[in-house]
Amino acid sequence: MASKRSAPETRPEYRDRMLGLGSEAHRRLRAGERLGVVTVIGVPGSAPRGVGASMAVTAQGEVIGSISGGCVEADAVVLARLALATGSAHRATYGLTDVDAPAAGLACGGRIDVLAYPIALEDPVVADVLAHEDEDRAITLGLITSGPDAGRTVAAHDPVGLPAELAADLSRAALLRENRTVTAGDSAPATVDVVALSRAPRPRLIIAGGGEHAAALCRVATAAGFAVTVVDTWDVLVTAERFPDAAERVVAAPHDYLALQGPDDVDLRTAVCILTHDERLDIPALAAALALPAGFVGALGARRTVARRTQLLAEQGVPADAVARIHMPLGLDLGGHSPDETAIAALAEIVAARHGGTGLPLRETSGPLHDARGRTRMHEPRSEPASTTEAPAPSC
Repeated sequence: MASKRSAPETRPEYRDRMLGLGSEAHRRLRAGERLGVVTVIGVPGSAPRGVGASMAVTAQGEVIGSISGGCVEADAVVLARLALATGSAHRATYGLTDVDAPAAGLACGGRIDVLAYPIALEDPVVADVLAHEDEDRAITLGLITSGPDAGRTVAAHDPVGLPAELAADLSRAALLRENRTVTAGDSAPATVDVVALSRAPRPRLIIAGGGEHAAALCRVATAAGFAVTVVDTWDVLVTAERFPDAAERVVAAPHDYLALQGPDDVDLRTAVCILTHDERLDIPALAAALALPAGFVGALGARRTVARRTQLLAEQGVPADAVARIHMPLGLDLGGHSPDETAIAALAEIVAARHGGTGLPLRETSGPLHDARGRTRMHEPRSEPASTTEAPAPSC
């Protein structure tokens, strides 16, 4: 069957844009405004957000984004306005220790180091960032945080002015899409401090099926930052009215569409969910999905349906270990029944699988909240010693 697809849509409100500041920063910069940006450049303890978290302040004092969930924003606004007024960068530290951090503004304890600096569209690096983000392409910046060039940014693919050792490590951070301090390795100490700030394209979610559960999953997944493609054989289902948030709508047999996906289209961050409820479509779609390098393949269905699919896939020669990769029945056990509740359960399993989460309530676990590898059920022994450095807390 020939496929019919809508043009991929640009939905900037869902993009992790301009240091995580969202589409509002884009609009202001393209309108010729200068912004004072405050970026977290160090987290030597617990904090609401990690390295790379940013907020911006306009010349009129309007605030875009946050860096701490409300703990230090008032001070950060002053720092950003100072950067705008002076045209130069200013560095500050908020919080001291877990004991006295609440008095300094970080009720969660710990400390964050920040840098405030002005940005404008006339900066070629800023213009380059906007161009990459408009096309949903990855980009990594190096933010210089010390010395006379503090506040200047360089693109990882063109690190003009950076020492060779720092440029090499910035390139490594770009490969892994990392937000972290850039180091010179074992060579001579770096003459400047640099933080890598990375943005990756949105992870893809390919939904086979155009029913109500698909519409609900498209809504919640888009809100969670996925670029959603919806594929169904019925053009009356795959419409802009039913799927206004979809990045792409395709009228085709799901297995035909999946067979056309190459290594540039699908990676380990990609999830494929089969919601067609028709074994004539389910089985070939699952077989095609398993042949891709997607990190997650799932399918809705009752347990009897799961058993039937397992049998049919085996009869088609799909190896048992490949079938075992399929998350079916799809979703964590949240107890809900409506399409929206089912979609939340499905997305929860996708996120848990992607990050190695346990799916348990956090109150029943111990260890860092944002490091699933170090988190265990309460009172269970750890397989290795816990780190003394706590990951960022969810909020203050």
